[in-house]
Amino acid sequence: MQFDLIITCEHSGNLVPQKYTHLFKAADEILTSHRGWDPGAIEIATYLAEKLSTPLFKCDTTRLLIEPNRSLDNSSLFSEYSQILNSSEREEVLQQFYLPHRSGVEQFIRTSKKRILHLSIHTFTPVWNGIVREVDIGLLFDPERKNETLFSKGYQKEICERLPRYRIMFNEPYLGIDDGFTTYLRTKFDDDAYLGIEIEVNQKYFGTSLWGEIARVLAESLPKV
Repeated sequence: MQFDLIITCEHSGNLVPQKYTHLFKAADEILTSHRGWDPGAIEIATYLAEKLSTPLFKCDTTRLLIEPNRSLDNSSLFSEYSQILNSSEREEVLQQFYLPHRSGVEQFIRTSKKRILHLSIHTFTPVWNGIVREVDIGLLFDPERKNETLFSKGYQKEICERLPRYRIMFNEPYLGIDDGFTTYLRTKFDDDAYLGIEIEVNQKYFGTSLWGEIARVLAESLPKV
């Protein structure tokens, strides 16, 4: 299959724009935690984009101001820190930090003359609510979409051959059909035009030499695009 490949990183940073610093007083610890961003995600996304010579779209503003991986009607679009904004202030945040990313990606897909393979790069905390997550790398997709399913099975096989000791799982630690950017884009483009795959990497490897190895394997395991 021939693709136009696009890489996105919805939680690449935890920056707080100057205008909104008052919302996050005494929140430094939260901002630097997995709640504020996806630690290590931008390193993997940047490596893939450079290695595969493909566009990278990223969001450097903290998800606690606005969550770019959620739909407009999702109750967690604005966090407990930013929910106090009034309607006009929320609209300003949407226009500056949410819509440019999502509209830019959607426009890129619309102008492509090939099928799109969209890899949305994320990381996850290894322990959630006291439960240790067993997955090392998750491939999130819609199992009702034939091409996404076939692609993910082939991709998993290639990754497992290169990382035989890692647990590469489907739709873990989240479901690929949960509210997210790829889920939204599936409502705009059918299975013959768009494959949206979220890659989730366990943060327990971040800061070790294995992080670079994971990025390299994710790039080398992709089919020719």
